[in-house]
Amino acid sequence: MELALMKGQKADITKNNPGFRNLLIGMGWNSTAGVDVDFSAFLLRANGKTAGDQDLIFYSNPKDASGSIELIGDNKRSFAGKVDKEQVMIRINDVPQAIERISFTLTIYDGEAKRQNFSNVNDAYIRIVDEGTGREILRYDLGKNFSIETAIVVGDLYRYNGEWKFNAIGSGYSGGLAALCNSFGIEVKADAPAPSTPPAPVNPPIISAKPPVPPAPVLPEQKTAPVNLSKISLTKRGDVINLQKGAGSLGEIVINLNWNQKKASTGFFGRSSGVDLDVGCLFELKDGLKGTVQALGNRFGDFAREPYISLDGDDRTGSISTGENLRINGNKVAEIKRIVIYAYIYEGATNWAEAAGIVTISQTGGPDIEVRMDEHNNRKGMCAIAMIENVNDQTFSIQRLVQYFSGHKELDEAYGWGLRWVQGSK
Repeated sequence: MELALMKGQKADITKNNPGFRNLLIGMGWNSTAGVDVDFSAFLLRANGKTAGDQDLIFYSNPKDASGSIELIGDNKRSFAGKVDKEQVMIRINDVPQAIERISFTLTIYDGEAKRQNFSNVNDAYIRIVDEGTGREILRYDLGKNFSIETAIVVGDLYRYNGEWKFNAIGSGYSGGLAALCNSFGIEVKADAPAPSTPPAPVNPPIISAKPPVPPAPVLPEQKTAPVNLSKISLTKRGDVINLQKGAGSLGEIVINLNWNQKKASTGFFGRSSGVDLDVGCLFELKDGLKGTVQALGNRFGDFAREPYISLDGDDRTGSISTGENLRINGNKVAEIKRIVIYAYIYEGATNWAEAAGIVTISQTGGPDIEVRMDEHNNRKGMCAIAMIENVNDQTFSIQRLVQYFSGHKELDEAYGWGLRWVQGSK
């Protein structure tokens, strides 16, 4: 009997089965009428990126350059009494050594434009079959764990100590195929305006409109987060990603601020007292309550009651390994309208470059989301880092801001909170 995996589990493929030669990866699903689901595979190098367009295996590029990885197409076969929606053959002994990981994904074709997502898809699964014997080796059923996502990284076939293993990932994201391409190193740009007279035919790009639909514009470069299997980095202002919503609630969401100190003979940043970098937030609830959570003014919030956000500490030096943490009660997502996460230098010179602040947003069951304060303005002591907004009372979207202000009042005015500010201390 095949091995049934759960999300996050890993399994050996070749370690105890050295006779495996050809693996067939099958994927299936049931979607509502009008929802077009696409299967793709990204061939990734040691850096977690593709080498280019040729390393995306999908309907317009069904085979890699080596011929070792190939979509079956119309010649799909029945295994264990079932024909999958999509099948890809992997001749594992012939896979180029430079390819360390094959990431299998599902996307909703034109999902954002059609306002479709994986809530319209049921019974999705991936399975690995030994093509030589027809035996199903393992299977991973994704379950009904997705709502607003338009892309899913389903699982990885990867090398480990000379053997092949499989990792059941099941992580959903916004942005569809374009977001996955951008994150895995394949640039997706908008088409130039069409000329009045069609040009002579040229070799088409690998990424094209899905046949037989008439050619559509190439997907525009989208303000979505790069996707990494363990961490998502929001690298450009306006990058957006939604937190993953599992079968239950969002649970606890931890916003961690950490930074570095570079000690000099005259002290930190030229001051013996060093720099004190603090994290805080503006919040607005659905019932109209607005306010702030921060160490300044001893406004540490409350996790269990309004505002459902709490600050667990005040790291005065940046030397505490865990930094400072804001905690958001994801079980109360329907009560929270929006939050702006910010950092401010309470004490010390405004040298953001040397502080090298990093904010990491962590959620149980989903990848970490990282925002680096790598765009610097040393004339201003406050940085708006990320906007967190309610999405259909189900999850939160995270948008990179990294915009600098002279203080709380200026930041408040920029995002329209309308609070009254007075001098505070801690």
